[in-house]
Amino acid sequence: MQASVKADHWRELFWQLVRFGLTGGAATALYAIIYWPLATYGQERWPLAQRSTWPLIANVLGYLAAMLSGYVMHSRWSFRGVGERDNLARTGGRFFIVSLVSFGMNTFFVWLLTGPLHGATWWPLVPILFVTPLVTFALNRFWVFA
Repeated sequence: MQASVKADHWRELFWQLVRFGLTGGAATALYAIIYWPLATYGQERWPLAQRSTWPLIANVLGYLAAMLSGYVMHSRWSFRGVGERDNLARTGGRFFIVSLVSFGMNTFFVWLLTGPLHGATWWPLVPILFVTPLVTFALNRFWVFA
């Protein structure tokens, strides 16, 4: 009986990770759709800021869109059936904090890879797609929606 309970727990955790990946993938795609064109072509179109600041401006705009859509998708689908949903202030506040962690990580990747390392504007998308989601899944699963 105990083995069955453990198997059910791991199966549910696996499917949460799959749902998180799909939902997070959609939010990350939205981020990338906003970030990359603005970071790459923003200076040409709107020369109000220095070229080096456009990736950071694009990062903020992409983050805001991804955070808002991500909260709705994660709370309604990725982590459905986990924890309590009656305290929006609690889950919303914690989700916002995790989003700030995610934002900080992504901003660091954008700054490092397009600034000091003089990389292409697409370089930050690699760690943004593969590192940040693992950290945010763990925080969302075990703290926000626990």
